[in-house]
Amino acid sequence: MRKGFTRKPQAEAPSTRVKNYITRSGLDRLKDEHRFLLTRERPAVVEVVAWAASNGDRSENADYKYGKRRLRQIDGRIRFLTKRIEAAEVVDPEAPRAGQAATRAFFGATVRYANAAGVERVVSIVGTDEVDLNRNHISWVSPLGRALMKSSAGDSVVLHVPRGTENLTVLEVRYERISVEPFREPTGSEALPKGTS
Repeated sequence: MRKGFTRKPQAEAPSTRVKNYITRSGLDRLKDEHRFLLTRERPAVVEVVAWAASNGDRSENADYKYGKRRLRQIDGRIRFLTKRIEAAEVVDPEAPRAGQAATRAFFGATVRYANAAGVERVVSIVGTDEVDLNRNHISWVSPLGRALMKSSAGDSVVLHVPRGTENLTVLEVRYERISVEPFREPTGSEALPKGTS
């Protein structure tokens, strides 16, 4: 027997819990998806797999194979969502802020800035689970989010991008409600009642 098979597995070192900064509406979206997967999607797929298993030979049964694979995908997503929800640290962008916290860009800020060419953009700094580039929601850990952090109106910040660096001028920092797209059941999901499209 080779040595690789006789060693005892090493115990994992306890990891520090990473906080998942998120807005209230972002957390609600994660919880809605988690609830949908647990109460509707997973039971429907389990029913299909059970029916396929009752048909006999599983080796050539596509319903069984794909159903089991879909169950693994759903279970993986449920585990991921559970960890993200447990680590959630809700931050309210509308909460009153005092001192420098009211004028500097932190999580939940909406920032208006201009690049060297004078082109203005407005972005909201949100959690990694709430990123939506169509709504100009950027992650607080993205390169742009990190560059804007702790800046205030009038500051010049440097954004490091793959093609070099870009100088940005912060024009305004404000805190307001950030609307996050709510969770919508996917079209064609297993949980849809029979006979609907």
